[in-house]
Amino acid sequence: MSSPSKRILFISNGHGEDNHSSYVIETLLQLYPNLEVAAMPIVGEGNAYRRLNVPIIGPTQNMPSGGFSYINRLRLLTDLKAGLVGLTWQQLQAVWQYAPSCDLIMATGDTVSQGFAYSTGYRYVSFISCLSALYEGTLNVGPFIGTFLRSPRCLGVFTRDPYTAKDLKKQGISKAQFGGIPSLDKLQPTGKDLALKSDVPMIALLPGSRLPEAVRNFKLQLNLILEIVKIMPPENIQFRAALVPKVMQELATIANSEGWQYKDNQLSKKTEQGTVEVFCYSDAFNDILHNCTLMLGMAGLAVDQGIALGKPVIQVPGEGPQFTYEFAEAQNRLIGSCAQTIGQGPATPETLTEAAKCVAKTVTNESYLQECEEKGKARFGPPGASERIARFLLSHLGVNQDREQGTASI
Repeated sequence: MSSPSKRILFISNGHGEDNHSSYVIETLLQLYPNLEVAAMPIVGEGNAYRRLNVPIIGPTQNMPSGGFSYINRLRLLTDLKAGLVGLTWQQLQAVWQYAPSCDLIMATGDTVSQGFAYSTGYRYVSFISCLSALYEGTLNVGPFIGTFLRSPRCLGVFTRDPYTAKDLKKQGISKAQFGGIPSLDKLQPTGKDLALKSDVPMIALLPGSRLPEAVRNFKLQLNLILEIVKIMPPENIQFRAALVPKVMQELATIANSEGWQYKDNQLSKKTEQGTVEVFCYSDAFNDILHNCTLMLGMAGLAVDQGIALGKPVIQVPGEGPQFTYEFAEAQNRLIGSCAQTIGQGPATPETLTEAAKCVAKTVTNESYLQECEEKGKARFGPPGASERIARFLLSHLGVNQDREQGTASI
């Protein structure tokens, strides 16, 4: 006889937050297949949920800021003109209408998603995945999110790193506990052949995932590569790009506009120092991260994942809307000494020259690379976030969990 179903609503406000929740959902369904899940992505279209065929209960829309209006408040005006207030009100109404049919709610993100969950009047679990005490040394729990996290209806508060969990407990939020980064659980190498030369440093290019910004970022990284090979000859360095499919589709156009040659997902350019090549993949993110010496990062979560594997990052600010100097500087504070940010505004030729020198210096600094391997892994804690959070949710659904068999039942 099958077990009675349970229902959870996932609320998230950000693309990274959608991804975190989707990994938790995958683990939940493996542990308890009868579970019913639904989602309300507050920012963007909720593609991470759609890939899993998770029902979305309210309207979604991509805003001009891409969800990054907090970095530049002027972008908030463009979102308001695009209908942000009306959209948010409709989403909130959808949550209020759906919540009574749920056994539990999980909110992933900052004040907005936590506020949505709190406003339902029902039990919820908080995963403050985008907040960290590492930015400032302590997490400023303001009156709003403090109320949401301290509510007796909030059953647990998961953090992305161990330091933040300890900090919140010191602030009297005893229900805080380390969760981690769920996507780390899926970050195993697949054995993809990257055509790597042995004993030659490999640089991972991570230009981000949202167009058109990711294309601009990638072009900037190609220009940076040309500066790098002026210092390190092409035979002493190699480059692999982890791109989303939409950027892969633009490779021929990108190559044409930047003066590179394109063939079979490979870019090449003849320079005075020799021919430099960039191998591009949309299906080798895990393998590129595991095999790289360092990252050229213009992304958020992807860089966090690399740092957690012990890989350092060199960041060059772009035009945004996401990867601006403000974002990179905040990332620097989160990651610590494993990150080096070059420039204090959109990259100039001088910025790229300085960044190239930094790359050449870093890939040969064995003590620094070893330090990043140790610090990076410690900073984000061990993997296993998806299962830690999933089992906590099941425990509050009254589900008996069999750890030996990896199954769950009422």
